Amino acid sequence: MVCCLSDCALMSAPSAVSGVATPSLRPFALFYFAYFAFQGLFGPFWGLYLESLSFSALQISVLMALSTLARIAAPGFWGWLADRQGRRRAIIISTSLCSALAFAFVGLGQGFWWIFISLAVSHFFWAGALPLVEASTAYLTRAQPGRYSRVRVWGSIGFVCLSMVGGYVLDLIHLANLPWALLCLLVLIVLAGWLVPDVAAQREQAAVAPIWHTLRQPRVLALFGCCFLMAYAHGPYYTFYSIGLRHAGYDKGAIGLLWSVGVISEILVFLLMPRIMGRFSLERLMLVSLLTAVLRFLLIATVVGHPAWAVLAQSMHALTFGLHHATSVGLIHRLFAEQHQGRAQGLYIIASFGIGGSTGGLVGGVLWPHGGMLPTFGMSVLAAALGVLLCWRYLRPQPARLTAAA
Repeated sequence: MVCCLSDCALMSAPSAVSGVATPSLRPFALFYFAYFAFQGLFGPFWGLYLESLSFSALQISVLMALSTLARIAAPGFWGWLADRQGRRRAIIISTSLCSALAFAFVGLGQGFWWIFISLAVSHFFWAGALPLVEASTAYLTRAQPGRYSRVRVWGSIGFVCLSMVGGYVLDLIHLANLPWALLCLLVLIVLAGWLVPDVAAQREQAAVAPIWHTLRQPRVLALFGCCFLMAYAHGPYYTFYSIGLRHAGYDKGAIGLLWSVGVISEILVFLLMPRIMGRFSLERLMLVSLLTAVLRFLLIATVVGHPAWAVLAQSMHALTFGLHHATSVGLIHRLFAEQHQGRAQGLYIIASFGIGGSTGGLVGGVLWPHGGMLPTFGMSVLAAALGVLLCWRYLRPQPARLTAAA
């Protein structure tokens, strides 16, 4: 944590090249903390809240998938608007505020359609801010590979803080009050978004080819395919992992701690990313993350009822999410022009957390009644294995002369 703060302080100093002060990264770290603190309470416990309302497995999977379905439509639209205007801060603030206002209606009713509509509207705005913050952070840290992870780690810290204490807090305030606790965290996101400075990438003098010219390249298509398959494999994890743990005999405190194990390991790998990226190519790191996902979901599907194996599987979150996400953001920033960064990061969210995560979660909802953890997470194993094959075929490290030319 100390090294993260020192990194932020260094980034607030004037640029040695341009003599222009670079915006501090501390507001971005605070935004990540608030944004993923919401996720730290929502992810582990929202499924349990929906189950307490006597919704079916399919209804739970639909409602849980709304956060990922929103990432299909929202990031592309907000990213396009930000790139067109050349400004991101106003959109970050307005979308965060609208998300909080819409979520205020979620706790006022317990019917499926009431929650569905309120949550869908809230998530549409909630999904708009993150890719813009990601694009700004990637731009500000572009000169130092791995520096992005030192800022993004504060999102993981926010997640682990809420997931660790969330179960115990809900025991005190009762699970029925979860929507109001989540609303408080959404208000915190609004306040954090207000502090984020506006970051506009420098416009190139030469004309830049349309974004479609980049998107149709085989390496780019393969990258988005790997992101889709990894998120698809995680879809059942975000929807049914807590429910599966409860059925295996874990209480809410233990469930929160297991989620925390995953995020603590994620924090460690984020802190080590500058060294890791200095030694290994991004393409090789992508392959490692997918191979680890195969093993992790195999363990969850078969032996999650044994605490030691459950802890081991959760520790692999460092690679299946932390390493994979940092690598994906780095590859996207490398492959797309600066003028396309907002849309490119939005498309990454769409392909992965949007289409991939929602599809995996919905298919998991169909499989869950027919055997629980084994068929549901067995599907995750197959998706990750397909990602390994795709990465091995199309995402080989490029020769040094091609990398230099890029």
